[in-house]
Amino acid sequence: MTRTDAREIAVRLLYSLAVTGQEPEALLDAFFGDGHFETLGGEDELFARCPDKKQMAYIRSLVTLCAEHRETLDDYIKKYSKGWKPERISKTAAAVLRCALCEILYLEDVPDSAAINEAVELAKRYDEQDTVAFINGVLGGFMRGEKGNAAVPEGAEPVPPEAEALQENE
Repeated sequence: MTRTDAREIAVRLLYSLAVTGQEPEALLDAFFGDGHFETLGGEDELFARCPDKKQMAYIRSLVTLCAEHRETLDDYIKKYSKGWKPERISKTAAAVLRCALCEILYLEDVPDSAAINEAVELAKRYDEQDTVAFINGVLGGFMRGEKGNAAVPEGAEPVPPEAEALQENE
């Protein structure tokens, strides 16, 4: 299993937290305990291989940190969601954004550009193009506003003009 796969599992678990309101530890224990994870392999290739110790620690850390810092992460999302009302942000997009911001803010071994690129790629699998552009725009705005980077990290896609217009018109 790659870190990309582990990140995607974490995003799915973050989505579950938002939907169910469960405590992170209870959700993680139920998801990975009692053979539950192994039963998912036939349904989705993402679950074909169990995470090793390092990947499991990464997933648990990411889910736990996102839950512990959810208010801070959501404040950043609101701050950089230019023209998007909070209720318009899907639970999937919010999970992707929380994951990326958490990696940028709290996980030193994840390069900022990797967190952003991975978030954009994940969003492409789960959301429409305007939401993908929105996610990229929020993360780029965060980098410029909070990290002092004048540009979006290398490799991240620029926000297309039509997405900026969508954001401004919301």
